[in-house]
Amino acid sequence: MDMDLRLLDYFVATADAGTATRAAQSLHVTQPVLSRQLRQLESRLGLQLFEREGRGLRLTRAAEDFLPEARSLLAHALQVRRAAETIAGGRLSELHLAVPTTTLTDVLAPFLATLGDDDPLPLVRELEPRGALAAIRAGADLAVVTRTPPTSLASRLLAVLPLWAYVRADDPWAGRSKVSVADLALRQLVLLTPEMRPRALLDGAFDAAGLSYDSTVEVTNAQVAQAVAAAGRGVAVVSDDPRFGLVPLHIDGPAGPVQIRLYAAWDPRHHAASALATLADRLAAFCVDRYGEQVRSPQ
Repeated sequence: MDMDLRLLDYFVATADAGTATRAAQSLHVTQPVLSRQLRQLESRLGLQLFEREGRGLRLTRAAEDFLPEARSLLAHALQVRRAAETIAGGRLSELHLAVPTTTLTDVLAPFLATLGDDDPLPLVRELEPRGALAAIRAGADLAVVTRTPPTSLASRLLAVLPLWAYVRADDPWAGRSKVSVADLALRQLVLLTPEMRPRALLDGAFDAAGLSYDSTVEVTNAQVAQAVAAAGRGVAVVSDDPRFGLVPLHIDGPAGPVQIRLYAAWDPRHHAASALATLADRLAAFCVDRYGEQVRSPQ
């Protein structure tokens, strides 16, 4: 059945107003026009919607049952219209983000706290190991990743962050500002599992230096790694912010500081690609505000 939303609007307005006169005034139409439209709707539906009661109108039982459906359809139509206007304007009402766990805790959550009323509603999920392209294909508007995104995606280097060696405050290294991979090779290390980016970077630095690990404990979560280090079970090597009173030390590899790069990636064909690029710029600026000029990405 072809349904004219305008007729439903007349029906709902009349039901709310209680009289045809008040409904016509609220709709800015004459009463004869309103009555004609209501009769047309009754004809299309095959239902009697109103019965006269004095000067007012009373909903029939059928109309009472139909009214919630009419309201729901009108609300959905309004939602669709607003979504179309948002898309046509290159805007976002909701922002679907895919982010690694550490980045979500240390960078993205604090950034989201700065968003204003005019910004889209952020909906966040943890990034799967498959990376940026898989996240975008799965429905993310913006993916924050630690590996260079493929050239098929638009991307922005957000920050260059250090990989940290975390020791307890009573550790002999606590007074130092940095250690070398050769130093780390002599200690028991608390490491993330090999598929995680901080571990891959440390593995690469060890390989470049011709070194191997002597003793390691592997965990799957950066905060757990710090907790294990705080318990005195080794030096934790992760990229997240310090916890449990641990002291962070920079790590030097054969090619210089061991660092992790943080990227934002999105589909260049996205209807709000320009807005996503602006959001990535804001996130990059937030990283500098949070961690200092040393993390600023080269342009």
